[in-house]
Amino acid sequence: MSTAPRIPSWLRRALKAPLRAGRAVVAQVGLIGSGDPEAEAFGYFGPGAALLWPQGVIYNQHYVHLGAGSMIGPNTALSVGIAPGQEMVTDPVITIGERTIIGRGSHIVGHFSITIGDDIQTGPYVYITDQNHVYEDPLEPIGTQRPVEAPVVIGSGSWLGANVVILPGTELGEHTTVAAGAVVRGTFPSHVVLGGVPARIIRRYVEGEGWVAPE
Repeated sequence: MSTAPRIPSWLRRALKAPLRAGRAVVAQVGLIGSGDPEAEAFGYFGPGAALLWPQGVIYNQHYVHLGAGSMIGPNTALSVGIAPGQEMVTDPVITIGERTIIGRGSHIVGHFSITIGDDIQTGPYVYITDQNHVYEDPLEPIGTQRPVEAPVVIGSGSWLGANVVILPGTELGEHTTVAAGAVVRGTFPSHVVLGGVPARIIRRYVEGEGWVAPE
């Protein structure tokens, strides 16, 4: 049973407008934009780029390049390496192009190389990583086996639906659509629609023929 005091309906209605106005102010103040001190910690933070409030876990952001006009949704994690202060063998590790929008609650976890192109949009809760655990020794705990890394490339103009998982070694061509919930690994050409677990080509665009089913 709730112990919160019951608020009279007239008071609840009266408080709605200032509450929403306060939330809008907090969102504006909490936003990280170009020129803010927090933005200067990034390897590159383009003009007009923004990380919306509240931000998710962010560390080693000096290995992250964020292109002009790109927007990172609320509660999105941008992490490089395993822990803050770790030195990486590549720089940048995470590159996000211009005018790209990453949906709320997403995780971009880089250890070697993640390149996300221009004009990309994602739904919420997308997970992109260039490192994964292996299961080579069945007698050793999986978490203690040395992980493998492989670069990830997502071509410009693409769309990733909600809850998409992009695994190490994935390379997507330009203008690729990935259906919600797909788990993607491998190399795929431009102008295709992917879906499923594991992801496969559902249809592709052929110049002169239009959209066709996969061969």
